[in-house]
Amino acid sequence: MTVFGTAHRCAIAVAAIGLIGAPVAAQPLGGDPPPPPVTSPPFATPNTDSCPHRDVPPPAIDLSEVPAPGQQAPAPVPVPADPVGGGDLGRCGVITAPGTPPLPADIAATSWVLSDLDTGAVLAAKDPHGRYRPASTIKMLLAIVALNELDLDTTVVATADDANAEGSAVGLGKGGRYTNRQLLQGLVMASGNDAAHALAAQLGGDEAAVRKMNQLAHRLGALDTRTATPSGLDGPGMSSSAYDLALIYREAMRNKTFAELIHTETVQFPGFPRNPDDPEDKDHPDFTLSNDNRLLYNYDGALGGKTGYTDDARQTFVGGAERGGRRLAVTLMAGDVLPIRPWEQAARLLDHGFALPAGTSVGELVDPGTQGDAATAITLARPPAGSPTPDAVTAAVPPAGSSDVSRAVIAAVGAALTALLVAAAAVVQRRQRR
Repeated sequence: MTVFGTAHRCAIAVAAIGLIGAPVAAQPLGGDPPPPPVTSPPFATPNTDSCPHRDVPPPAIDLSEVPAPGQQAPAPVPVPADPVGGGDLGRCGVITAPGTPPLPADIAATSWVLSDLDTGAVLAAKDPHGRYRPASTIKMLLAIVALNELDLDTTVVATADDANAEGSAVGLGKGGRYTNRQLLQGLVMASGNDAAHALAAQLGGDEAAVRKMNQLAHRLGALDTRTATPSGLDGPGMSSSAYDLALIYREAMRNKTFAELIHTETVQFPGFPRNPDDPEDKDHPDFTLSNDNRLLYNYDGALGGKTGYTDDARQTFVGGAERGGRRLAVTLMAGDVLPIRPWEQAARLLDHGFALPAGTSVGELVDPGTQGDAATAITLARPPAGSPTPDAVTAAVPPAGSSDVSRAVIAAVGAALTALLVAAAAVVQRRQRR
């Protein structure tokens, strides 16, 4: 007969606490109430050494990427045979040049790239070609397309569909009159999905705008990228990488208007007329629009950038700064707000980059039109020999404002694990009594 001792019961208890936190049911019968449970696990930068997202982003936690009825999800974006930007960028862990100082602490992003906007040198990186969702940072692609094709002085009248676009909004209203310059201000300063919809409509609609954005990404050499929506809302096949966002940001910063837009802290933005169908509505006056990128206000020499967030993408961030005649950029993907905010993580990486000696490089940002067609096989970005295969996705700490879907999933998983562990403990007790 097998005897299960105290050590086995302790192991089960430790596993339960490690997976779901202290069990709520474990309450004392009397005396002082227990301290409140710890709701946030300790911070740890996700380990990507074994290339867990070489081919596709982490699994979605909601239904945003479920194809429409009658449609199929697109195949993963092909992985180039040779890593774009150089062989070292095919590695999936932390990549630094020999002899450089240690990286700063508290970088929560799963993937990031630190680059020089002028020389194109990649100064350091972590999983630069790992596939992740870009969220609203992909609006930079839409901005480039719009700047190339639309007259900034053209005035458009917002529709109800513009005003009712899903997600973050700058505040367009039906019947409001906006120049394309103002729509671009709303797009990059306030991440307005309503502005994205109004711009995409002028580019031929969402489908045509997405096609143009993807064509531009391919021309830039951003071969990890396929956008599914103009705004960055998640959709079937959505994919990008920290390296690709660095390419896109560098291209956007070549446009003086874009550089001016993202560097603007505040601007007056038009209001819109009252809804004639609502007797209680009133005219909506002009208002002050503020840039939502905190790096711009808090980092000396900041050039501006773009923020992003969805439940599936987590925190994404792009930002740049100029110091001592050098312009550096940071792109972050699959990040979190702990232990410090994304803009603060970017600031630390920028400080690190400005302290590196001139000529430091682990790769390069390629020039537009130099990559040709993507191959379909990978030769360098593969896990090291003997590396364990990680789980498909590691749970991240949800920031304030995470969706009910995220909380429901976590609650369901926790309940299932609790039930499983209670059942296992009961089996142990029954066996011990025999």
